[in-house]
Amino acid sequence: MRLEEFTDIRYEVEEDNHAVITIDRPERMNSFRGRTVDELNAAFKHAWADRRVAAVIFTATGDRAFCTGGDVKERAETGGYGETEWGTFEIERLHRIIRDIPKPVIAAVNGIAIGGGHVLHVLCDLTVAAEHATFAQAGPRVGSFDAGFGSAYLARVVGEKRARQIWFLLDRYDAATAERWNLVNEVVPAAELLDTARAWARKIGSYSPTALKFLKHSFNADTDHISGISHIAFDGLEHYAHSEEGMEGAKAFAEKRPPDFSPYR
Repeated sequence: MRLEEFTDIRYEVEEDNHAVITIDRPERMNSFRGRTVDELNAAFKHAWADRRVAAVIFTATGDRAFCTGGDVKERAETGGYGETEWGTFEIERLHRIIRDIPKPVIAAVNGIAIGGGHVLHVLCDLTVAAEHATFAQAGPRVGSFDAGFGSAYLARVVGEKRARQIWFLLDRYDAATAERWNLVNEVVPAAELLDTARAWARKIGSYSPTALKFLKHSFNADTDHISGISHIAFDGLEHYAHSEEGMEGAKAFAEKRPPDFSPYR
């Protein structure tokens, strides 16, 4: 997929040392459909191959949402996330490429990060958040889950008890709480969000790319076994998402009503 074909995201290389990848679906709270994920995968591959790029900033348009995960409204209407380049929904590949790209990835969280959007920022190497940003999981409410990196790796980041709290209670947490839980590295005023991310990227760009590459691989090595768990989890999710129980969550979300999961207990 070529850069000029992008419709759901923007890709730019700034100051010749970092790329900025921006989800650009503010009308859908920067949720992702199949095409969005295809474009994100392509953008990260471009950043991987571009020798000018030392770091990647991952953000979104507007100040309401960083990413609200999969487009549940589209899933409720069509039963899936729309057409894709290869006929498959490549979200698991996106998780891997964020981890595998041998350059630090900085999430600049400009609003709510919920569901699959929460997972994306967790997978990034660093996270800077605007003061008004909020964080939450939603899977068990809308008929979805991430039993791979989105839960097991999250437990490495915030600890078992906090990770279970995030997934089992589905409460929303403010940026100050997220920083206290080590879910984000720094909280800044919204007006300073991208400037802070750019300053981090410039600093990274002054360091040895080979040293950074080996450091990222070393950090990942300790948790790469989660990839196997992720394969099982996403295969299970594909079946679950099309079940009556899975679709009840999506339909309830689209119809703006509480889901009724009682028949499935």
